[in-house]
Amino acid sequence: MERNIVVSRLEQRPMEQREVELVERKGIGHPDSLADGIAEAVSRSLCLAYIEEVGEILHHNVDQNEVSGGQSETWFGGGKVIDPPYIILLGRAVEEAMLPDRKIRLPIRNLAVKAARSYLRENFHDPSLARDTGFSIADDTIVDARMGKGSEDLIRNYQRRARRCPPEHRMCRPANDTSLGVGYAPLTKTERLAYELERFINGEVKSVHGLDATGKDVKVMAARRGERIHLTIACAMISSRIADAAEYRSTVEQLASLCAQKAYDLVGDEVAMSINQADDPASNDPNDYYLTLTGLSLENGDDGSVGRGNRVNGLITPFRPMSTEAAAGKNPVTHIGKLYNVLAGRIAALIAEEAGDEVQEVQVRLLSQIGSPIDLPALASVELITRDVDSFRRWKRRAEEIADHSLANIEDLTGQIVKGSITIF
Repeated sequence: MERNIVVSRLEQRPMEQREVELVERKGIGHPDSLADGIAEAVSRSLCLAYIEEVGEILHHNVDQNEVSGGQSETWFGGGKVIDPPYIILLGRAVEEAMLPDRKIRLPIRNLAVKAARSYLRENFHDPSLARDTGFSIADDTIVDARMGKGSEDLIRNYQRRARRCPPEHRMCRPANDTSLGVGYAPLTKTERLAYELERFINGEVKSVHGLDATGKDVKVMAARRGERIHLTIACAMISSRIADAAEYRSTVEQLASLCAQKAYDLVGDEVAMSINQADDPASNDPNDYYLTLTGLSLENGDDGSVGRGNRVNGLITPFRPMSTEAAAGKNPVTHIGKLYNVLAGRIAALIAEEAGDEVQEVQVRLLSQIGSPIDLPALASVELITRDVDSFRRWKRRAEEIADHSLANIEDLTGQIVKGSITIF
């Protein structure tokens, strides 16, 4: 079946060989990642409720959450929350459905609030910290749902058979939007470093090395010039677990040592880094350090929005092709802003992995047309950076086959997203 796939040779240096590269990774506790994570948790909760009550996933797009930071005071050894953070859940979702024997109404706003609190509890609840501080991220954060019904034309588009669908075509789900998805592969060592180092700080640093004064609001910015990489790392520190400025500085030094060793293990080179660069190490005033009560900056005025953080590959890469779509919270059945961004990355990765050294870099862009089948893009562009023209000729046909097969099986993504086995940010 014709899927409008165009495979071309991209004549430029692969990212790994360019002089300058910038890569950013926002950790799970960053306010923007919080907004993404909650949006995705709400969407998955709605999907499961729709399947249980109706037998299929109904139309929804809950990708407009906002995290509004609260106000707190911190000092070495403790602190207090003055005004709690506020999270508003926005978007659209079907709340009424007609079954053969009855009409049912689904409590979408209640489901959304429960999903948001469950996400906060699962990822950020620390019983000992809540006991010591008197503040629970899961229970004391204000969560407000203001979701409404979707526009009738989009709901009908979601429900109907796609336009320009051949009679023999097995799948005719209509694209929810005219939009595009972007992906590339393989990751450079700078990209792998930024991604893995944030996960290390939010994982082994706490669980293996016992540095429990480090919070979950972590951001890693990697800057490469030639072969030299410099990391700027922001890591919120938990005030109740740090007695004074000297212990704070010691904690940062321990974190730096662990990160330096991890970076060397990951890329095989020494990496320069700065941690909590805005601190004033000559001061004994707690206000001159990155201290938080909860380990999250949303407690004191830092806000977040869906789609403002990591792309679906978990990175922000301004030197790479990127989509500005907010994937988290969009429905996983027909919304291209989610499906095509995930699929484009998968296609690129499959080609790069199979081709090995012959294909140095793959860039994929998938364009949809609203109302047309999701597996029949308006245009699928696959660009290969190869060592030479002969390598391109050898891999052109195979790259098209991989893209075609991936598009033909795009519906497989829905179940994986609902199960949570595909990361969106």
